This record gives sequence, structure tokens and C-alpha cells, in this order.
Amino acid sequence: MFGRLDASSFNGSSVFRSGEFEIILSKVVACYNCMLSDGVQVPNDENGIRDTLLINYLRNNEVRQQLDMAKWMFDRETLEDHSVGRTDIRVISQNTFVQQEAYYVLECKRLDNINTTGTTGLNAEYIKNGIIRFTSKYYSSFYRVNGMIGFVVTPLDIHANTDCINTLLETSFNEANTNRKITQANFIDGFEYHYSSSHSDSDNVPLDIYHLMFDFSGNISS
Repeated sequence: MFGRLDASSFNGSSVFRSGEFEIILSKVVACYNCMLSDGVQVPNDENGIRDTLLINYLRNNEVRQQLDMAKWMFDRETLEDHSVGRTDIRVISQNTFVQQEAYYVLECKRLDNINTTGTTGLNAEYIKNGIIRFTSKYYSSFYRVNGMIGFVVTPLDIHANTDCINTLLETSFNEANTNRKITQANFIDGFEYHYSSSHSDSDNVPLDIYHLMFDFSGNISS
């Protein structure tokens, strides 16, 4: 298991504000790749997939050592002090020990191939109970950058599905305050399905959201 871990799957040239978060996201992707290599079976359930990723990999001491993750801690279902949100995954950095609000948030959502352009499908839920949780300040954003993980649970074209989410952002969810649609990024070598978007919160303050799309469609337990 651990011999397949690769801590070098990110481009370290990023020096802008979100550079640390991009490194963190590269570690999360490395854990996802290890899950696939291990043939891990997960339930068709958001919390079940998240907990497998979190407990067996992001919080696994041996994985953390192999991936050089000692600078960060990952908590689940954390109630925030200064907002009403309960975060899926909170990422604590060394700065958190100096200023308690200085952490990142990862929101997890399932995605499937049903009603991908409708306002009641999982793509719409990805926006309503994902992106808008940041723009409405339901979740805090100390660094003005946070992330989402889309758990793909049925076969689909991930890039095309991302276009469907963008269409919904443009046509049906003005409260997402989208300044730049979800656009493919390139800071994680060897991982195609990572993106970023730009928004403004309810106080009209800019924030960025990174998006990781993890395909578990072949790993769903019956």
C-alpha cells in the first residue's frame, strides 16, 4: 500500500496566496490515487466515502509520514466558532495554533449522471449545498480560498459534467456570485480532474474555490 504513495505529484512552482492549499490538495489527490490502487470499495454515501478517505488515509499515521503531511491535520464534521457551518473536512495548519480561524475547509458532495442540467440533481446540490455555503458565509474563509471534492458515483464524462455545473451557475444560481466559472487547473501533475473557480461572498469580498473530482464509479460497494 504505502510503497505506491507518491509525495511529488504536485508542481511546487506556485508562489501565490493559495500555494499552501494547492500542496495540501495534491496530498489529498495522492491519497485518492492510493485508494484506487488498493481497490478500496466505498458505499454510495457522501459521509461513507469521506470517512474512508479521511480515516484510512488522511489521518493514517503511516500515510502521513510517507506523504510528508505532518504540517497539517484533518478533522471531520467540525462545528465552526464564527459561522453556522459544520464542515465536512477542516484542514488545520501550523498557523491555526497562532490564530484559531486560520484553517481551510473541504466540502464533499456526490455527483452522478442523473438530471445533470436540472435544478434538483446532484450537480445542483453541488452548488446549493456546496459552492453557496462559501459565498453565503455558511462556512468561513479565512484565507479566501477553500475546496470541494466531488465524489463521482456513476460513470460520466467529468469535464462535460463540469460544463453542466457551469451552465447551472450561469442560469439558475445567481447567489453563487460567480466571477470566473469552474476552469481546469494544472498544478497537480498526472491528475486531470482538478479545477478552480472565483466568486464573491455576501459581503462582496472575493474568494476562490478549488474543485477535485474523484471518480469512484468503479469502486461502489453493492
